[in-house]
Parts: sequence; structure tokens; C-alpha cells
Amino acid sequence: MSKEGETVVYSIDHSKMNLKHRKVLQTLSCAVLLAYTSLLVYQSFSRSGRGLSQISKKDNQILKKYNYERNLAQEQSLNELEGSYSSTEISSATATAKPPTTTLDDVFISVKTTRNYHGSRLPIILKTWFQLAKKQTWFFTDTEDQDFQQKTNGHMINTNCSSSHNRKALCCKMSVEFDTFLSTDKKWFCHFDDDNYVNVPRLVRFLGDYNPREDWYLGKPSIQAPLEIVSKDKKSQKVRFWFATGGAGFCLSRALALKMMPVASDGKFISTGEKIRLPDDVTMGYIIEHLLKKPLTVVDQFHSHLEPMKFIRRDMIEDQISFSYAKIKDEWNVVRIEGFDEKYDQNRFLSLHCFLFPQFNFCPTRRKR
Repeated sequence: MSKEGETVVYSIDHSKMNLKHRKVLQTLSCAVLLAYTSLLVYQSFSRSGRGLSQISKKDNQILKKYNYERNLAQEQSLNELEGSYSSTEISSATATAKPPTTTLDDVFISVKTTRNYHGSRLPIILKTWFQLAKKQTWFFTDTEDQDFQQKTNGHMINTNCSSSHNRKALCCKMSVEFDTFLSTDKKWFCHFDDDNYVNVPRLVRFLGDYNPREDWYLGKPSIQAPLEIVSKDKKSQKVRFWFATGGAGFCLSRALALKMMPVASDGKFISTGEKIRLPDDVTMGYIIEHLLKKPLTVVDQFHSHLEPMKFIRRDMIEDQISFSYAKIKDEWNVVRIEGFDEKYDQNRFLSLHCFLFPQFNFCPTRRKR
């Protein structure tokens, strides 16, 4: 064959050889790439003790990127999982569990009274809101009264405290109220005065928004700024604190009450009140806000006779927790509500009760919404 033909044959053979070499090289390259990838995966997931020190700088960056993306994906998955819960199960603001369901039986309601007001104040309470919480409401007085003991189904407690209205007598009754609550298994201690009307269902619903296993001091102050006194805890010093006025009512969680025991139980509440020389509701605020450093949570739905009752709008009455009344000279400070004749219902508690609960048999006509 001519040289020219030989050249052609050589070129063809050379082309075949190059093609074969390329295939071999491609195969080898794929094998090397696969081995390298396997090594990276092995180094990423292996739990052996080789450590990251044997990984190249470039490989380390790859692993870091992988771990970052994996953690980000896990975090996004967790957020999606948390977001799947309804707001009734988890608080969106705090991501804490909803407070346990509160029922009427979880509440201990105490009413402070005195023998001078048994005949004038207690009958209207017994006729109205007491009927909604007979087993949960206790009256704390300063004398034996068999008549009202029977009317309250044995829920009249003689504190043996003085019937006067001085600070020691008031602290004495509050001390008995507090100790009586501690002797029960109730979750909430709610104090009211004998000139309060309590919207019982609203109170229970309100407490349902709070956890009794946490420290809660719920009430309404009667002053515009924190009270400032000179305390002699260790040395004379000025202290400032808020207190919920007893005339509007207030509630304490059991968790907070238990923390108060060293300075408030077994009569210590009286000695604490004498130390600061202030009445019962102020002593309560002093113990909670100053000594225990637990803040008062202001609840506008509590009302005392120290505020004008006439400003409570009719369409807001159902949302309020407590009401009060007072007679200043010839003018009554009462809720403005239609119903019974003012001569028969001067403090408007009968009319208020029938407005809220028209199903009671003494209520005239069902109210119109």
C-alpha cells in the first residue's frame, strides 16, 4: 500500500485510539469524581473519630454550607409546626400553654362585713349575686349571727376581730380571710366588701385568662400614683408601691398566696399591717409589691364607691366584674340602670341583677337588648 494509504490507515487507527482513550479517561474521571463525592459524604456523616481536621479547607467550606442549610431547614420546619397550632392552644405572644380551665369551684370568694351592716347590706347580696355562688362565697364578720348563719348555709365566719373600722380590725379580718383560703384547695382568692355587687360569671371568665400557678395580683388602685411611705424593714427608707383598693375587690392566685405565707399567714398579716400602720388593702399591696416584688395587674372592670358609678355605660355593664354604691349627703353614687323604683332599690343592685340575669323570679320583665 502506498504511503499515502498508510497515512490514512494510521490516521483512522489513531482516531480510534484517541476515542478509546477519551472513553477511558471519562470513565476514570467519573470514578474519581464519584470517589471524591463519596469521601465528602462519608466525612460529613461519619461518626468516627477522624474529625474535621483531615478535611481540606475547601471541603470544610462545603460542609459548613451543608450544615447551615440543614439547620435552616430544620428551623423552618419547626416554625411551620408551631404555626400549625391554633391560638386556643398556644399563646402567639409568649408561646406558653394556655391557662388551665377555670370553673366557679376554683374560686374562693370572701366578703368582709360587720354586725352593724348585717341588716342593711347583706340581704341584697343574699337575694342577688350570692345565689350564683352559694358554695364559693363566705362572709367574714365580727359577731355571731344565727339568722344569717342559716341564710348563708353556714358560710358566716366570726373572726372575733373588733367591729370598729380601724386598721387593726380591718387587717385582723383580712388575716382570717387569707388563712381560710389557704386551708382550702381553691386556686383563686377574691376579696370583696359588703357594698359590692359581683358579676360572678364574668369573674370566672376573667380569671380563666390567667394561670393560678403563676403570681397574679389582680385589682384596681384608687389613687393616681403609687403610695409612698417610710418603711423600717432594715433601715428607714422611702418605698413606693401600688395597692388594689379593697372596696372594688381584688384577686390573688394561689401561687402568689403561697409565697406570701412567711409574712402574711397565721396572723402575720396583722403584725405587718401594724408595722407600716396602714389598713388591710394597703398592707396587701405592701406585702406583694414591695416585699415580694410582684406587680399589681390593673383591672378596670373592678369598681368601688370611690369612683362615679354613673359613668359605667349601659352597654358595658355585662363586661364589668364588680360594682359598688355610696350615699354622699343626699345623693346616691350608683349605677344608672332602669328597673325597680328608686325608693325600693336605692343602691340599684336589684335592677342591676335583673339586667344581667332576668330569669330570676323577682325580676319584672325580661330586658330588651
